[in-house]
Amino acid sequence: MQQEKLQVKVRRLRRMRIIHRWLGVPLMIFFLVIGITSILLAWKKKVELLPPTQSSEVQRQGEWIPTEKMLAIAITEMDSRSLSSLVDRIDIRPDKGIAKVTFEEHFTEVQIDGYSGEILSVATRHSDWIEKVHDGSIVDFYFGNTETAKLVYSSATAFGLLLMSLSGFYLWYFPKVIRKTKQG
Repeated sequence: MQQEKLQVKVRRLRRMRIIHRWLGVPLMIFFLVIGITSILLAWKKKVELLPPTQSSEVQRQGEWIPTEKMLAIAITEMDSRSLSSLVDRIDIRPDKGIAKVTFEEHFTEVQIDGYSGEILSVATRHSDWIEKVHDGSIVDFYFGNTETAKLVYSSATAFGLLLMSLSGFYLWYFPKVIRKTKQG
């Protein structure tokens, strides 16, 4: 009776090793991508993955130019570079006297002086594409539906991480149980 219980545990342990191994190989790629991009995003300001924020050179006594004019300036700049001019967001920085305009279909940022309308910087926001790789939305970035990709990618990797953790615990703990059972 004791021998049969032991054999059942050994068979389960062998099956779990196979499952753990076959899940681990493909999931390792996703875990590496998520880990590397997590480190890059955590350090994005230190390793300059974002363009440095400029400051207005104009004395802060005048009125800000209208937001519509800032958008028009940024759109004209993108059109001159033959890039899409669909605006994603505008980030107003009153303390710096600037506005940052980012776009939906590429990772370019235009920094505009809020007082004069002068373009202070046009640069790539590397942290934006790294974030899209990190959360899986890069897959659908070019196809339009980023929410579906995020859900599938995040759920699959989270479920995989849970399975790997549980099977890893099983593979660590049950050999101890089997050894204890054999000893006595």
